[in-house]
Amino acid sequence: MNLKKTMNRLIEILIAIFIMILIIIPYFFICLTILIQNDGKILHWSKRIGKHNKFFFMPKFRTMKKNTPQLATHLLKDANSYITFSGSFLRKTSLDEIPQIYSVLRGHMSLVGPRPALYNQYDLIEARTAKGIDALKPGITGLAQINGRDELSISEKVKFDSIYLSNKSLFFDIKIIFHTLKKVFINKNVSH
Repeated sequence: MNLKKTMNRLIEILIAIFIMILIIIPYFFICLTILIQNDGKILHWSKRIGKHNKFFFMPKFRTMKKNTPQLATHLLKDANSYITFSGSFLRKTSLDEIPQIYSVLRGHMSLVGPRPALYNQYDLIEARTAKGIDALKPGITGLAQINGRDELSISEKVKFDSIYLSNKSLFFDIKIIFHTLKKVFINKNVSH
């Protein structure tokens, strides 16, 4: 690992720890709410595609009912019927993504990068691999997230991922994080 990569990783870990400290109280209340509403499972471990197309399990707060098919939400028939009462709020505010800080600390994800594909999103995986995007760690947020998120087609997502790959830098990551926070607070382009 070269010095630049080591420094970037150290900065990312410090930011992740800082975020964990900031969210410890909301994290506790979210866990309690999910625990009361569901069958005791607070987290959902989703099989995702990481760097170089390696599988990893990404945690999210449970927002879907038990026995929901392992599909991207937009592919579910009547997706809203699978979302729990608290899940709707958690998804609209992106609070369901908080546990992914664990994946950042483990080194499976970055704060910024292409969103990790589900293991069965073969068309997205193939399109990203063809463009070399699989060389990046997936992120909690990314350029596609701030430019449409659920509303983007696969080709549009890959286009934004390619732009990110070509322009990746600490400054660009900070800009994306800033825009992500802005989008979360106005709930824009979050359909599920």
